[in-house]
Amino acid sequence: MSFLLATILTSLLTITTSSSIYDIGTVDIHYSSIQRDHQRGYELEMVKTKGNQFVVGGKPFYVNGFNTYWLMILAVDPSMRVKVTDTFRQASAIGLTVCRTWAFNDGGWRALQKAPFVYDENVFQALDFVVSEAKKNNIRLILSLTNSLEGYGGKAQYVKWGNSAGLNLTSDDDFYTNPIVKGYYKAYVKAVLNRVNTFTNITYKEDPTIFAWELINEPRCLTDPSGNKLQSWIEEMAFHVKSIDPKHLLEVGLEGFYGNSTPDRRLQFNPDSFSGQVGTDFIRNHQAMGIDFATTHLYPDAWLSNSVLEDHLEFTKSWMQSHIDDAENVLGMPVVFAEFGMSAKDENFTVSSRNQFIDMVYKTILNSTRRGGGGGGCLLWQIFPKGTDFMDDGYAVVLKNKTSKSTEKILSLQSKRLKTFNSKCSWRCNWTC
Repeated sequence: MSFLLATILTSLLTITTSSSIYDIGTVDIHYSSIQRDHQRGYELEMVKTKGNQFVVGGKPFYVNGFNTYWLMILAVDPSMRVKVTDTFRQASAIGLTVCRTWAFNDGGWRALQKAPFVYDENVFQALDFVVSEAKKNNIRLILSLTNSLEGYGGKAQYVKWGNSAGLNLTSDDDFYTNPIVKGYYKAYVKAVLNRVNTFTNITYKEDPTIFAWELINEPRCLTDPSGNKLQSWIEEMAFHVKSIDPKHLLEVGLEGFYGNSTPDRRLQFNPDSFSGQVGTDFIRNHQAMGIDFATTHLYPDAWLSNSVLEDHLEFTKSWMQSHIDDAENVLGMPVVFAEFGMSAKDENFTVSSRNQFIDMVYKTILNSTRRGGGGGGCLLWQIFPKGTDFMDDGYAVVLKNKTSKSTEKILSLQSKRLKTFNSKCSWRCNWTC
């Protein structure tokens, strides 16, 4: 068994100093074979954690995935649902296994939650469709339940609803503390988790297509740099989610900034001094009861003041390794790099620089995978099918597109490596090979 595992890892996972992203373009990648094997798969099982790894059916499950946040909104229009299908089919064809997307739209155009306790059935059916199409393509979903940013409503909309009801709220951060507003959020969470999918007839909280729930995208609480307000909210809402759905994994949605609990790491690894004052704390927040795995995001082109690629790559390596080390040694759970990307709107952007950045992210994950480490995987921000360019925020990698061909090959190669490791290795194997 040890010899077999060593052979597998040597041939498929070893990263050598002589390899480069440019070598990847010469690798013979059989896309149809990847898609056929991936879609043939097996009936999905619930993802669990064991120590600092994800497991499915007793085997490790390292993730190569992506974000496409707008799937539900597009699926409201039946004529556009083909784009949702295209997204999953094309992602599956290159072996991607997990998609993170929004399971919320609070107020406004095509709102799922039109007002507190009022939900639009047509939009709910669009979300049902997203979940069912993911299931057909053996792709699991991380479903985010609201936003700290104003896009798609989020905490700002909850506060507006509170004020419309006669509350005297003065900050969007009152979302985290006002009991009535928290009640709005809890009711919404309950409605989503107890939803019966109109396409599959499976209740969301029973559906293994769902990898995990996310409490809130990129939470911040600028009015309380101590982090106490956000910590209390996380603890309360994690208990609420788990009281309804103890089967699925749960994560917070953090960007990964270090806070007051680790001042040395805050100084050493955060991209700037401001990020340590936004009311979040990578260590403390993930120690809340009910949180199953850690997350962090990664945008060196947006976070760092300089535009030198070499500095971005060095930051990427140190940021990822510090969070993997802390996930393993402090938290005892996996960490997922739930968003990472490079914007084509940056004046210094090139496809080559994006490829080098993705390559660095993937190498760091593979170095953790080789030793059975806590780097649970990463999710590219973001994947698009052709014909959805109008939704592009600058970070889109458009599949089946000539300009993205080299990037697509890098994604596919990473998928093949992780798929082989996940399928050939089990907990009976020697993890220290």
